[in-house]
Amino acid sequence: MSGTPTTGRDEAMRSSRLRGVQPSVIGWLTLVWVALWGNVRPFTIVAGVVVGIVVCLVFPMPRLRMNLHVRPLWLGWLTLHFLADLVVASAQVVRTTLQFHRQPRNAVIEVDLRTHSDFVLTVVAEMVSLVPGSLVVEARRSTHTLFLHVLDAKDQAGVDRMRAQVFALERRVVLAFGAETEHLEPPPAPQPEPRSEQPKDGSRPTEPNGDPRPDQPKEGSA
Repeated sequence: MSGTPTTGRDEAMRSSRLRGVQPSVIGWLTLVWVALWGNVRPFTIVAGVVVGIVVCLVFPMPRLRMNLHVRPLWLGWLTLHFLADLVVASAQVVRTTLQFHRQPRNAVIEVDLRTHSDFVLTVVAEMVSLVPGSLVVEARRSTHTLFLHVLDAKDQAGVDRMRAQVFALERRVVLAFGAETEHLEPPPAPQPEPRSEQPKDGSRPTEPNGDPRPDQPKEGSA
């Protein structure tokens, strides 16, 4: 009688392992294998594919949630902006390093990304880490949160500025790779409640729906 649950559990594990065989992962592992061997011979490529399949079966990974459509113009803007960030950040790190009269004040910043794409999370984390002066120390896939170690974040304004830069980078990545953009829009500002004005003729003020407003009790009345 105990054989039925065991068989069902084995089938579930086998099914999850088969779902873990992802062509994109196998292709990436094959490229890494070929790069490690340093040649592109057919035997090396086939061996890389076999190694990729074995790795996916032994260590099944969850499927990445991606909805991509590359936009060349936005991709070019992302690349140019990233190169500019490298130059500016490098100059800032050099300037901070040469200031011997003070100790840089570093910080660890938590940034909750607005999109729910694993691909965007990975690209943003990699690009932030490649820029001098910032490093991703942890990335949480469950909440799409990045924890950054930032060099010389002097005060709260510096922290907010770095967080704004990460949000701007996230937006450029999303626009470059065609992911959903509705999460990037800021929430609408709350509308102020209508305020009634005291009529000049001495009549009672009214509510927004037109009904007369009840008199407010005076201070000190029973």
